Amino acid sequence: MKSLFKGFICLILIFTLVLTFQHSIFAQKPYPKQYNSLAEFRKLTGNEITKFNEAPMLAELVKQGKLPPVEKRLPKDPIIIEPLEEIGQYGGTWRRAMLGVADRAGLDRVTWDPLIRFDWDNKTIVPNLAERWKVTEGGKVFTFYLRKEVKWSDGKPFTADDILFWYEDILLNKEIIPTFPVWMTIEGKPGKVEKIDDYTVRFIFPESYGAFLIRLAGSYGCTFYVPKHYLSQFHPKYTPMEKLSAMTKEAGFTYWYQLFSAKNDIYNNPDLPTLRAWKTITGMVPGRVVWERNPYYWKIDIAGNQLPYIDRIVHDVVENIEVINLKAVSGEIDMQHRHISWENYPLFIQNQAKGDYRVLKWTLAEGSNAVLAFNLNHKDPVLRRLFQNKQFRIALSLAINREEINQICYLGMGQPSQITIIPGSPYYDKRAAEMYTEYDPKKTNQLLDNIGLGKRDKDGFRLRPDGKRLEITIEFAEIFGPYRHVAELVSNYWNKVGVKTEIKIQSRELCDQRWRAGDHDVGMFQGDRGWDPFPEIPHWLIPKGHSNVNAPQWGLWYESLGKQGEKPEIPDVIKAFELERKIYSTTSEKERILLGKQLVKLGAENVWKIGLVGVLPGIVIVKNNFRNVIENTISDYLLRTPGNAHPEQFFIKK
Repeated sequence: MKSLFKGFICLILIFTLVLTFQHSIFAQKPYPKQYNSLAEFRKLTGNEITKFNEAPMLAELVKQGKLPPVEKRLPKDPIIIEPLEEIGQYGGTWRRAMLGVADRAGLDRVTWDPLIRFDWDNKTIVPNLAERWKVTEGGKVFTFYLRKEVKWSDGKPFTADDILFWYEDILLNKEIIPTFPVWMTIEGKPGKVEKIDDYTVRFIFPESYGAFLIRLAGSYGCTFYVPKHYLSQFHPKYTPMEKLSAMTKEAGFTYWYQLFSAKNDIYNNPDLPTLRAWKTITGMVPGRVVWERNPYYWKIDIAGNQLPYIDRIVHDVVENIEVINLKAVSGEIDMQHRHISWENYPLFIQNQAKGDYRVLKWTLAEGSNAVLAFNLNHKDPVLRRLFQNKQFRIALSLAINREEINQICYLGMGQPSQITIIPGSPYYDKRAAEMYTEYDPKKTNQLLDNIGLGKRDKDGFRLRPDGKRLEITIEFAEIFGPYRHVAELVSNYWNKVGVKTEIKIQSRELCDQRWRAGDHDVGMFQGDRGWDPFPEIPHWLIPKGHSNVNAPQWGLWYESLGKQGEKPEIPDVIKAFELERKIYSTTSEKERILLGKQLVKLGAENVWKIGLVGVLPGIVIVKNNFRNVIENTISDYLLRTPGNAHPEQFFIKK
């Protein structure tokens, strides 16, 4: 794959001219509509749905007496989805690929169905499992009215008890969750959940929590509803401990909460009921992971057809992204965005007729695809002091030739950029995106000399204050971009200014372990979460970040509300944390934008993480008979892409 990459470099200018990617989705035709009820559909369209239809595989089970009729499986008011292109056809297998256990987010995103969600425009919050809601007491109280008669995949009713069980018996049980999650707190104070009736729940916070709805529509919307009727049999509050201990021992665990967590694993437990469009039937087994349609799924199309259209999703588990990309080129993947690499774009274009697929370009919400994150809490005190020195970080940022990286690694499709917010968002600041991005090795050498790194060894590498050679290792997993090539170039730039730099390619699991433990020098990961209106935008702007790759001890201190980790001694870090908390609490969108801009500016000035190239398209491979896939949408972790493209209405055309 590396040789193929080099062989196509000569085509860069040609394909750069051919590309017509636009960095805004707003010129696109209007998105399909979602209707919240049968009455709303009738009122807005003049049409009425009086009959429901189902997939042949389910109709056969009804015939055999193994399932009730489809009208008995749907809720009183199913959500109605207007398909993107046309009413779909039932059946087929959606072929995808993944990298193993640590890559399970790919499964999660395809099946994402929160309590409330973002509409097709990726900005407007619309009903989902909750048919409506209201916010009272100045943003402190959130009342959700659940969609009535929704059923779990085993046919049992979904009610407020399932949410209350999550709150009282999981969240408040320290054996299951030792640390109260930050997203359920505001200003360091925990929220609580109350049941009003079978279909009404209330979240109550001690302070205004203006970003709560945004967080529920984004990354936390599926975390707080669980099937009480199933999981209670593995909880000591509902099952005698003697019986529970026997089950725990039989399953090979030592403690009951280990058994409980295993049973509450949507990726590995086929018996766990779900509300998602598909559910696992194999678990995370080696080789191939299979998910199959949920017979009780609670959405239909405008013709009354129960969704999803596709029978099953099969993920081949492969060893690296090269295999995924080769499978895409050969036409063995039906639709995939995750792990499809820019560097192979010419290869995809050259083979699309042979592979019978089309190549789409979605808008990545990445201020920078690859981000270099210094371990600001390094266990080596000398490296810790250097990494915490802003002049050192600025110096190494100026040593990087981003335009060269853009041309070689990203085919000229991006823009040199620090890690920040993408254009089109009200938080975007062009000056912040461009800060310290110029290529100026002369200035780098001056800065490094000025901070006490002027002495060099016989090989020309700089010496640390303690006399040892200054050596840095960049650690990463090859998962979300041409990281190997990027790291090789960065290593070369830093070596030229006397900072001995090596690269280390590892599995994602090992990277996560080392980053969390603070055993790394510099971690490299994707700089996502750069879209509006998410309150999660500080994620990469302040020193904590994904898996706390930037500052594990500061991140632990922040997330544990000061009970663990280390309190930062740098005033701007504390200021950044305070700005983030204010962004979460304010109920004013105008104030949130102002606070967000302050945080963007603060992050750019401090260069806590170094961005390289951003404003990139995300390459999507889609088979020509795989339909209802949107031409362009925002691709972001918080939107659970491709979940925001409504996979339940994808179909395979015969």
